Amino acid sequence: MKLIHKLLLVTLFFSFFSFELYGQSQLLWDFSSKAGIYSTPAIDESTVYIGSKDSCLYALNKENGRLEWKFKSKGEIKSKALLYKASVIFNSSDGLVYSLDQKSGKKQWTFQTEGEKRLDMWDYYLSSPVYANDKLFVGSGDGHVYALNPANGELLWKYKTGGIVHASPLVHKEKVYVGSFDGFFYALDSNNGELVWKFNTVGDTYFPKGEIQRGAAIYQNSVIFGSRDYNVYSLNLETGTGMWNMKEKGSWVIAPPLVVDDLVYFGTSDSHRFFALSAKSGHEKLSFPVNMRVYGRALSFENEIYFGCFNGKLYKLDQSKQKLEEVFQTHGSKKNYRKVYNEKDEFRSDFKLYGEDIIGSEKTILGLGAILSTPIIENGIVYFGDANGVFYAYKLK
Repeated sequence: MKLIHKLLLVTLFFSFFSFELYGQSQLLWDFSSKAGIYSTPAIDESTVYIGSKDSCLYALNKENGRLEWKFKSKGEIKSKALLYKASVIFNSSDGLVYSLDQKSGKKQWTFQTEGEKRLDMWDYYLSSPVYANDKLFVGSGDGHVYALNPANGELLWKYKTGGIVHASPLVHKEKVYVGSFDGFFYALDSNNGELVWKFNTVGDTYFPKGEIQRGAAIYQNSVIFGSRDYNVYSLNLETGTGMWNMKEKGSWVIAPPLVVDDLVYFGTSDSHRFFALSAKSGHEKLSFPVNMRVYGRALSFENEIYFGCFNGKLYKLDQSKQKLEEVFQTHGSKKNYRKVYNEKDEFRSDFKLYGEDIIGSEKTILGLGAILSTPIIENGIVYFGDANGVFYAYKLK
């Protein structure tokens, strides 16, 4: 009995020791909505706010994932919520922009656009509202960029583009920068919505419009964004003239770029890679293969870069080792991964991503718990959702 007791103490000691040193990476909680989560979470001191395709905006306790309140709209919520004073403001596919009370979830006001629309099955997102210069800016499927009074939803101005605007506006020094599915990137005066300049993407044989699906990033005197014509562009902020472009062979660039120091980080669609380019020249600095698309923006935390992938895995780019590491795998990916990939992490011979049943293949990919949601990190905890509707709070090492 004494020997057993000693062995038990030793086991407990090493278990505790192992947890303290190595067990700091752990799933703290998860929460299941009733449909896919594509949007980026918003967070305050105590609460995480996340929208779902089930039409609900959820307010979850940050510590334990307990539901504090939910609000049901009449459309899918695929935009990041904006926290403005005591309000939560978001865009919905029902064509309405909503403002809710941050504590109770009660509706404060709505703004009616001219209606939402979706271009195709890969048009996964809505434009997220952005606050700057005492105004709220948001794009719409009706082709407009809107400026609203964030206090009451009153229309201040609107600008009509030639296509769907699902990119989130970027506001910098009195200008609103935003791309459209018409293939143009626009700079608008934030005060009155007047056009300052616009830039037409090059286009490609199969995608001649060069649709711009998501947002942009600022680097010094330039604005950088990706397009469906396989290009990443850098334009002069003041004039809209091209500074450089990098063409990624055979792949849309949907993911909004992340700029850290002098590098631009982004994932690609069908070439299934993650890049770091020189923000000054567009020259490739790093490139890593992954086995599926990356649509979400990467984020930087403690000198490391994190991003989610359609294969249901969260990755970390270790800057010191210049190595890509798997951090987390969603529940759906753990369960269904072998339906898509073999032991070499390559597509199974009987799985065709773009075969005769494209819709079925896409459904299978999303069933992996694909990560389209851009994660956020606070106090070493990463928060994000997956395409199966599960929202995670995961403690990083």
